[in-house]
Amino acid sequence: MALTFPNRSRSYDTAYQRVRFLGYDGLLEVPFFIEASALSNAESNTISAEEHNLAAFDAARGRILDVARQVYSYGRKNVYVLTPADFERGN
Repeated sequence: MALTFPNRSRSYDTAYQRVRFLGYDGLLEVPFFIEASALSNAESNTISAEEHNLAAFDAARGRILDVARQVYSYGRKNVYVLTPADFERGN
């Protein structure tokens, strides 16, 4: 089956500074994280890191999901953590 992302929910992991989101391969739930460093570098003093990173995730959702599919195709893991290097490879 192909990896899909029917659930638009995402959450921020403050301890590791990353956004968590889920993909599905059939009935199999596939957890993904994207490091904050892979999101927009723009900083704002008026919003929290959580708000900033979730907004950056939402703004780049399509590209992030494309990279997640690409990384997933490399081989199965229990969890996937997307880093800036994953986005450089996709260019």
